[in-house]
Amino acid sequence: QTVLQGIILLPLRAICITFLLLLAWLSASIATFCQPGRGFLPLKGWRRRMIQTGLSGLTRTAYLVMGFRVKVKGKVASPPEAPIFVAAPHSSFFDGIICALTGMPSIVSRAENLSTPVFGTILSSLQPVAVSRQDPDSRKNTVAEITRRALSTGQWPQVT
Repeated sequence: QTVLQGIILLPLRAICITFLLLLAWLSASIATFCQPGRGFLPLKGWRRRMIQTGLSGLTRTAYLVMGFRVKVKGKVASPPEAPIFVAAPHSSFFDGIICALTGMPSIVSRAENLSTPVFGTILSSLQPVAVSRQDPDSRKNTVAEITRRALSTGQWPQVT
């Protein structure tokens, strides 16, 4: 019986996750289409709300379809309380859960990830701090950008 359930559930879950991924890509594409100051200015208005609520909801739904139920105990710190949000070890598939639960903060990511099909568009909509491993000044530039965003008094989303 368990094998039969797996044979039926696996394709259904794969189809649902693919559909949710395409919806997330579409939302990210719309939110960043003709964005003024792309990457240098924070998203504002409907663009920011679309990412924070729409993309967050789609990500939560995708994790639910995969079988993960996440319950938050306590209160998540707001951006004015904690402009920098640290998620450790920051190396797993589950970091996405943290991002979805905290309203899709900006993340620190390799610059190469931004050119990945579909995922790169979604990642770009989160306005990441891009780190280039080829640039010797990248570490210094990353620290400066995180500091600039943290001191922006809520103009930028939290940085994870």
